[in-house]
Amino acid sequence: MERIINIHIGKLPEGVYLATSENIQGLVAQGLTITETLDTARDVVEKLIEAQQGEKEKFVLIPTENQFDYPLIVGI
Repeated sequence: MERIINIHIGKLPEGVYLATSENIQGLVAQGLTITETLDTARDVVEKLIEAQQGEKEKFVLIPTENQFDYPLIVGI
């Protein structure tokens, strides 16, 4: 089952990107590029969700629809 998680990405003064989320408490991921940061964030989210199994669901995740908008980031 796929869910949508809103992630905030910011570029730090050190030149790396940092991802956090209001939907997933404890999500902190960092990378040299936005793509690397998103890949790391996906891994962290999967581990956080896996760790919560068996507990009362504490994350509010949005179900995917048949259509949704996604910002595609390309380097030029």
